[in-house]
Amino acid sequence: MTPEALLLQAEINSFNADYAAALDAADFARWPEYFEPEGLYRVIGRENYDAGLPLCLMQLEGQGMMRDRVYGISNTLFHAPYFQRHVIGVARLLGDGADGCIAAEASYAVFRTRPGSNMAGGGVSEVFNVGRYSDQFRRQGDGRLLLVRRDCVFDSEMILNSLIYPI
Repeated sequence: MTPEALLLQAEINSFNADYAAALDAADFARWPEYFEPEGLYRVIGRENYDAGLPLCLMQLEGQGMMRDRVYGISNTLFHAPYFQRHVIGVARLLGDGADGCIAAEASYAVFRTRPGSNMAGGGVSEVFNVGRYSDQFRRQGDGRLLLVRRDCVFDSEMILNSLIYPI
């Protein structure tokens, strides 16, 4: 791997670590800022993704839709509270596209813990979702990388309860 590729890989790993830290801290207002204004976010099953089928659990097109989702999470959804913890593997660079995008992939696992020992299931951590991020990044004029597209390709055959927070 060239020194430039190693630096890019490190930059993407740092991006993913910051992304995970924001979500784990429930700082959902920051989440859309990891994407370009017209960025695409999808949560899709492995079988459909690998077959090129479009059906997914969630598809948000642009920061506006992402902000609507954040508003819903923050102001209108009522559910038993839980904490998330993202564990993201080392990014694998897949190459540069003709459109100036950088393709990368990283495995992820999201764990969920319900607070409190007096609630059913409280204090016990469980695996919520496992899969890989299939990403397209683009370098911005200020040098930052932003997501053009993030496909959260999940391996799990069932999503526990419902999908509320971003993966």
